[in-house]
Amino acid sequence: MSETLLEVRDLKKHFPITRGVFSRVSGHVYAVDGVSFEIKRGETLGLVGESGCGKSTVGRTLLRLLEPTDGSIRIGGEDITHLERAELLPYRRRMQMIYQDPYASLNPRMSAGEIVGEPMTIHEVGTPKERLEKVAALFDRVGLRPEAIGNYPHEFSGGQRQRIGIARALALNPDLIVGDEPVSALDVSIQAQIINLLMDLQDEFNLSYLFVAHDLAVVEHISHRVAVMYLGRIVEMTDKTSLFEMPLHPYTEALLSAVPIPKASARGRKRVILTGDVPSPINPPSGCHFHTRCPYAMPRCKVDVPTLREVVPGHFASCHLHDGGVKLPLGNGAAS
Repeated sequence: MSETLLEVRDLKKHFPITRGVFSRVSGHVYAVDGVSFEIKRGETLGLVGESGCGKSTVGRTLLRLLEPTDGSIRIGGEDITHLERAELLPYRRRMQMIYQDPYASLNPRMSAGEIVGEPMTIHEVGTPKERLEKVAALFDRVGLRPEAIGNYPHEFSGGQRQRIGIARALALNPDLIVGDEPVSALDVSIQAQIINLLMDLQDEFNLSYLFVAHDLAVVEHISHRVAVMYLGRIVEMTDKTSLFEMPLHPYTEALLSAVPIPKASARGRKRVILTGDVPSPINPPSGCHFHTRCPYAMPRCKVDVPTLREVVPGHFASCHLHDGGVKLPLGNGAAS
């Protein structure tokens, strides 16, 4: 079995809300509220959920782009949760990010070659000549012409800009890459090319990915395991086959039932329509955060917080309907 590369335990990120002249704290946004997972070397964990559920915040917090409120982050067994900036620098080489917007994430005043080579300059990797040679090699590897090194971001298409972002993420030979919806801003045909490129790079360099997305079809294609988030918490986590064939949480069932499939394949499929709006992360519901929209909600769901536990081997879910060996009659809403 592959070794564990990243281990996150009870990660929390609460943003304070301040008011008045003296900026007094009047509340918090509970963006991430106790998230735990691990990623093995060479594995892709897909992190999915509705907009605003906190999935992007998870990626930024575990990279220490945002400071965690509580919890622990371990990379290669080393706790990096509270390291100072200078102490964290060696670990930043091992963790990189691909951003959602392939244009806003690139400095318009820098050439593409300077953008890709900047991480090596910051970390003082090699001589200027060696860095230039590696930049050219990275351009070639991600499907860009090395002759375009001197071009600026506005001279590239959206897909090409994202390839520049991927090349920049690879510059320091990282172990882990966080993809923050890296294909959501691209055309469908370009999405497939970028996804296939990421999978090829994973095989070649034994990379681990945390792949943040809301498109379940993309997640199913690239991920080994999938974690489903709702309002700052992970509500289900398992391998992709089990998740798509037998969802154990009502929220996952609703997400899967919304996946567009051909009309002929949709016969007999149960469409789950969630009622109500997503609650505010400033004042989330008590007990199970999903109970206000759940068609299976019981009185205890309003009071007791369900724990994420192993319902069947390798399949974790946080739902009171599975307590005491009771199995939730889900699955009809899954995409097949």
